[in-house]
Amino acid sequence: MTHLADLSAVDLVTAYRAKRLSPVAVAEAVLARIEAWEPKLNATYALDPEGAMAAARAAEARWQRQAPIGPLDGVPITIKENIATKGTPIPLGTAATLLVPAAADAPPSARVREAGAVILGKTTMPDYGMLSSGLSSFHPLARNPWDLTRGPGGSSAGAGAAGAAGYGPLHIGTDIGGSVRLPAGWCGLVGLKPSNGRIPIDPPYYGRVAGPMTRTVADTALLMQVLSAPDWHDHMSLPPASIPWQQLDRDVKGLKIGLWLDAGFGLPLDPEIRAAVEAAARAFADAGAIVEPVKPFLTPGMLIGLDKFWRTRSWSDIGALPAERRATVLPFIREWAEGGADLSGLEVYRGFSQIIEMRVAALAACQPYDFVLSPTSPIAAFPAELASPTDDVARPLEHIGFTVAFNMSEQPAVSVNCGYTATGLPIGLQIIGARFDDLGVLQMAKAYEGMRPAQKAWPSF
Repeated sequence: MTHLADLSAVDLVTAYRAKRLSPVAVAEAVLARIEAWEPKLNATYALDPEGAMAAARAAEARWQRQAPIGPLDGVPITIKENIATKGTPIPLGTAATLLVPAAADAPPSARVREAGAVILGKTTMPDYGMLSSGLSSFHPLARNPWDLTRGPGGSSAGAGAAGAAGYGPLHIGTDIGGSVRLPAGWCGLVGLKPSNGRIPIDPPYYGRVAGPMTRTVADTALLMQVLSAPDWHDHMSLPPASIPWQQLDRDVKGLKIGLWLDAGFGLPLDPEIRAAVEAAARAFADAGAIVEPVKPFLTPGMLIGLDKFWRTRSWSDIGALPAERRATVLPFIREWAEGGADLSGLEVYRGFSQIIEMRVAALAACQPYDFVLSPTSPIAAFPAELASPTDDVARPLEHIGFTVAFNMSEQPAVSVNCGYTATGLPIGLQIIGARFDDLGVLQMAKAYEGMRPAQKAWPSF
């Protein structure tokens, strides 16, 4: 039998409705799983077993009356540390932050709480969310359950590790350059970066989104049903839309699909990852899709410009800290941000303008196609102790070439597992859709779930 902690959210809700399972028993099983794994993974922050059990008991009473309050009633969930939950401080992954309890839930937290989800606690992230690793000056080092010598990715580091280890079925991350999709890809999960504004978030920022991280496409769709509800706090959110999130079946025959294997900058594509993504493309072609190559459309100058802008943005916060607090920031991040301290206004403007160039290039490259396939990352999960794959402050972003453009173009993109390296590490396939076609990319990911080779068993402690 499947362990209770490994059941999908869809299966849990079905079992609760039929009175075959208890939210209390499920919460107990998930908390036991966390207790067993957590000394190795360091995926959680502000874990709240008492609050989770109280929420599970309340959900159980509602299900006994057949009166659930929402689509997630009784389903365990974790929330990334930088998404506010009332009463919990938000360290932003760094020891430099003063720990002040959040005054209110951010929109994603509010929606899942209203829907009856059992909030287990928060998940860890690196300093200011500016690394694709679990390295943090505040949290213990997060690790990947597939291989404890490797990192889970970031900045939704704890969420990636928690999802792969079975800390319940649902996890919420955030993504401004790949921070949902990269850990999803390196941990074997489904990770959706929705169209910008599809999930209201507070505070909003250009390119920043919240997104689900789950083991199945159906669970991601279920969570999107809840997270995409409107909220006035996000002044950049999309208008409310009636999207049939559960309608995931789609025939791919006749669809025109681009295959993008060269980002145009950054790290070279690992041959094992290329082979897995090419095999996924062949599976779509065998199902009747028309697959064509996509030429590189990004430039090194785009990445350099974005790096300069992000450094300056980060220095505006870090540089304003008192010296004693600034000294506690992770040295890699502090040194990286200092690189923006002396840039001229013209340099920063030109850096910011590369966001627009990236947006234009991505939308033009994808326009001829219904969907585009790519690797999620050019490499597999890298050693946990490194801040980035290069571990070089001068070259910190060279692994995000396949992901970052779609934050700037506002297109939905999902990572779904498409195979494993020779050493057993997951490989992510990214599926990119047209702006606002979030359901379409989930339908494509669901179709691929039915095509891909058999999956390995999830890691066990």
